[in-house]
Amino acid sequence: MQAMRHHHSDPADEDDFPEPPSKSSRKREMQALQDLGEQLVALSPERLKKVPLPETLYEAIRAAQGFKMEARRRQLQYIGKLMRKIDPEPIQAQLDIFAGNSAAEVAKMHRLERLREQLLEDEQTIGAIAETWPEADLQYLRTLRRNALKEREAAKPPKSFREIFRVLRELQEARDAAAEAAETPSDEDAAEQGPNP
Repeated sequence: MQAMRHHHSDPADEDDFPEPPSKSSRKREMQALQDLGEQLVALSPERLKKVPLPETLYEAIRAAQGFKMEARRRQLQYIGKLMRKIDPEPIQAQLDIFAGNSAAEVAKMHRLERLREQLLEDEQTIGAIAETWPEADLQYLRTLRRNALKEREAAKPPKSFREIFRVLRELQEARDAAAEAAETPSDEDAAEQGPNP
């Protein structure tokens, strides 16, 4: 009981404490929230759905994903403002879970890099790519391979070489997203059934 009375007797003292944070520490906090917002904007729509977000914030992030340059920068500031009103802990926790996959992500990227090298060394690798990703534009990849080899010979910037990686990564991401989407309906069904009697 006494502990509670104590608690009520000095709310003013408690209120005084949050006041003094210096301008620079407040700025750091706001920057941290904005950084968190940027991480959310960088997520795929499937992953974003798994983050516990208020509707307004979710909508603001989805909007930012469609913006470019200045509009995106302004939207990120708005997201930072919205984030000041919520507890960032659960969001950070979910992002940490995603980051736990980062070792797997790195391994995946290395696999794609190896595949790109194999493709340059041997055009038959196209067959393996077609098996893994039937939707791949093989004609485009063949052209990129030829260009990448020419760039290498002429010691030119590796534009096509990078483009091969981008194409492979997009194919892999589309496949991962499809796999994630295949898992999510059951979660949503469960959520929809929840409130019903």
